[in-house]
Amino acid sequence: MQRNILITGSSHGIGAGCAIAFARDEKANIGICGNKDPAGAEAVARQCEEFGVRTKVYLGNVGSHDFCKATMEDFIATFGRIDVLVNNAGGALQIPGGPKGEFKDMPMDYWDSQIALNLNSAAYLSRYAVADMVEKKTEGRIVNVSSVHAAVTWVHRRLLPYSAGKAGLEMFTRSLGVEVAKYGIRVNCIAPGLIYTKIMSRYSDADVRGFNHKIPVGRGGKVEEIVPAIQFMADVEKTRFITGQILRVDGGQSCDGSIESMNFPVGETGD
Repeated sequence: MQRNILITGSSHGIGAGCAIAFARDEKANIGICGNKDPAGAEAVARQCEEFGVRTKVYLGNVGSHDFCKATMEDFIATFGRIDVLVNNAGGALQIPGGPKGEFKDMPMDYWDSQIALNLNSAAYLSRYAVADMVEKKTEGRIVNVSSVHAAVTWVHRRLLPYSAGKAGLEMFTRSLGVEVAKYGIRVNCIAPGLIYTKIMSRYSDADVRGFNHKIPVGRGGKVEEIVPAIQFMADVEKTRFITGQILRVDGGQSCDGSIESMNFPVGETGD
C-alpha cells in the first residue's frame, strides 16, 4: 500500500531529507510544508517526483491553527488519507529585548510565537491527523522532532522559550502516544543534537572545530544520520510495540554535563 506522508519544515534540512528518503525508499506520496523558503519547498517536491510519487506543497505558518487545519483538510482531500505525519518544523532565535536577551526583558509575543512553532503546531496537525486515522482505521504513525535542548538547558544562548516548547513536545508525544495506542496509532519522537545544515554556513572553520570538540563523538551530526531514525519511527511493523518514546540522536550531547557551556549555533531548524 502506498502511504501518504506530510512533513513540516521540509523545504530544507532534516525535513527535506525525510521527504526525499520516503519518496525514494517506499514510493510514498509526500506533502511538503514550509514557510520561509518556497523555492526550496518546490525543489524538494521536484526531487521527490523523480521517484514517481505525487507531491503537494503547502506554504504558511504552522504556528497558526487555521493554516494547520486547512493544510490537513486539503492533504486528506488530495491523497485520500494521512498515514504518517512528521512534525519537524521548529526553530530558535535569541530572545529579543534588552541587551542581554534575558527572559525578564522578553516581549511576550515572542514567547507566544516560539511555543506556537515548536509545540502548538504539532498539536494542531496531530489533532486532525488522528481523527482521520481513527475514522479510516489507519495504523497511522506520528513522528515529532524535538531537540537535545528539551533535556538540557541552553541558557548561554538565551533560548528559554525554545527549550520549553521542545520539552512540551516530548510530553505531548508521551501523552498522545498512550491515548491513541488502542487505535493502532503510534506516536514517537526523535530528539537530534547539533546537526550540520545550512545554518552552519555562517560559522568559521574555527567555530566548527570548537563545536566538534565539545560533542562526545567528536563531531556534529548529518541529516542522513537523523533521517533513518525518523523512518524507523514511521515504520508500521517495526514500531508495533513502541509508542510515546523519545529517541535522542545527538552524539552523546544530552549525556554530557558540559553541554550547558557550549556555544551552539542559533537558527531555524525547520520552517
